[in-house]
Amino acid sequence: MGTTQLDSVQEPKYWHLRTVLSEALDSEFSVGEILPNERDLAARFGVARATLRQALEQLELEGRLQRRRGVGTTVAPPRVGVAVGGEQHAWPGAAGDAWQAVDCVQEIPAAAVAAALETGADEPVHTVRRSRMSGGQLVATELLHIPATSVPGLTAIDAPSGAARARAVLRELHHLDLEGQDRAVELGSARADDARELDRLPGSPVLVVTTRFTAQGRTAALSVATYRADTCRLTFGDSAGVEIHHDPAQRAS
Repeated sequence: MGTTQLDSVQEPKYWHLRTVLSEALDSEFSVGEILPNERDLAARFGVARATLRQALEQLELEGRLQRRRGVGTTVAPPRVGVAVGGEQHAWPGAAGDAWQAVDCVQEIPAAAVAAALETGADEPVHTVRRSRMSGGQLVATELLHIPATSVPGLTAIDAPSGAARARAVLRELHHLDLEGQDRAVELGSARADDARELDRLPGSPVLVVTTRFTAQGRTAALSVATYRADTCRLTFGDSAGVEIHHDPAQRAS
C-alpha cells in the first residue's frame, strides 16, 4: 500500500506531551490533586511552556483536567453521563424533567433566535432560564425561548416574576399539543455569563444542545442548553436519569 501525505506528517510535540501527561495522571496523581505549576512541569518534561499549555488545554478539553480560579489545575473526576434524550414528545417542565426554573424575562431575542422562532425582529419573547445539577454541582444552564403566541393565556397575575413566572410560562406551554422535537449538538466556547454560572473561564469548551419544539405546524419553543464539556458526557437514551461513570476507560474523548 502506498504512503499517503498524512502518513509522513510528524506528530505535533504538544500531542506527544499530552500522551505522556495522560499516562502520568493515571499513575502518579489522584482525582482532585493539584498539578505542579507550569514552570515545574515544563522543566520536568523538557518542553517550552507554550507546548505545555497546548497539552494542558487538550487534556482539559478531554475532561482529564480542570482549571479553577484561585486553585490551579487539578485532576478531574470521571465525566458525568447526562441523559439529554428524555421522554419523547414531552414539553420542558414535564414530570421527571431534571431542570430547575431560575427566572424568566420578556425581551427582544437575538437575530438568530428570532429567525429560528420565525418571529418578527422586534417581537419580544419569553426567555426562561433554567439550571441543571448533578451530585451537588451545576453542570448545565439553559435558555428556553418561547414566543408570546405559544402562551396566549399567560397573565401578569399568574406569573409575577422570577422562578414563579418561569414555571407559569412552562405550564401554559403545556396546553399546546407537541408535534415533534429535534436536537443538534455542537462544541462551543463559554460566553462570559455562562462561564460565571458554570464556574469556568470565559472561552472554556462547552457542549451546546439546541432543541426545537414544534406545535401547530411552527416552532413553539427553542431551547439552548450549555453543558460543561470537562465534566459532562451526553447520552441520548429514553431515560431521564443521570449516570456516573467511574471507569476511566469510559471517559469521552
